[in-house]
Amino acid sequence: MRTSRPARAGQYLALLAYLGFLAFPFLWLISTAFKSPRELGDLHPTWIPKDPSFDNFRQAFDEQPLLEAAGNSLIAALAAALIAVLIATPMAFVMARHRSRLTTMATGWVVVSQAFPFVLVIIPLFLILKNLHLINSLPGLIMVYVVWSLPFALWMLVGYVRAVPPELEEAAAVDGASKLRTLVSVTAPLLAPGLVATALFAFITAWNEFFFALVLLKSPEKQTLPVVLTHFIGDEGAADLGPLAAAAFLATLPSLVIFAIIQKRITGGMLAGAVKS
Repeated sequence: MRTSRPARAGQYLALLAYLGFLAFPFLWLISTAFKSPRELGDLHPTWIPKDPSFDNFRQAFDEQPLLEAAGNSLIAALAAALIAVLIATPMAFVMARHRSRLTTMATGWVVVSQAFPFVLVIIPLFLILKNLHLINSLPGLIMVYVVWSLPFALWMLVGYVRAVPPELEEAAAVDGASKLRTLVSVTAPLLAPGLVATALFAFITAWNEFFFALVLLKSPEKQTLPVVLTHFIGDEGAADLGPLAAAAFLATLPSLVIFAIIQKRITGGMLAGAVKS
């Protein structure tokens, strides 16, 4: 059924309005990062800075250890994403290929666990890490990020595994491949888009996470970037708006760059040529 031109024009307008709604905070953040203190205090703000400068960026780096904090965030996010994907992949394979009442209950529990608030688990989590001597350490924070992102990562990968034709795995079994060999050599390569998307989700979740890092990391040299950004806010709640906007803009760049690089892998299919001849 063909869509009329007015209806199509309305759809495009609605899409543009939605994109503008999503892009507005980021565009305003960029504009604020390049404005002078006088412009930031103007009663009639403008989109484009009248006298753009990099003073806010220089001030942000002078006031806070942004590079060190970004390094901590990068280590924690990359490690959490890699470990979560490595653990979730075989679990998703089992849950997708061996359906039972137990796996159905496990899938439901995975979804329900995402509704738990952070405050509900922070006290027992803190006590467990304290007994393991992992408080105020990046390994302890990475462990928390893996546990927190693993349920949703598992839920995502189960759907991707179910999309892989089981006939390919049956053909590998006929050739004498074990379950592990089938997972590594047949299923995992076809899951590349799903693995990348899941890793990206885990990375962004860990990169932007604030609450756990605030509670578990006390040493300034071990704090992550979201925690350091709060240092631009004074004791009375007054924010140093220009440097804060500059630092926040820099904090968003890694996620945008990584997504731009791996976008084709997420959207591209990799099942072409997978049929055994």
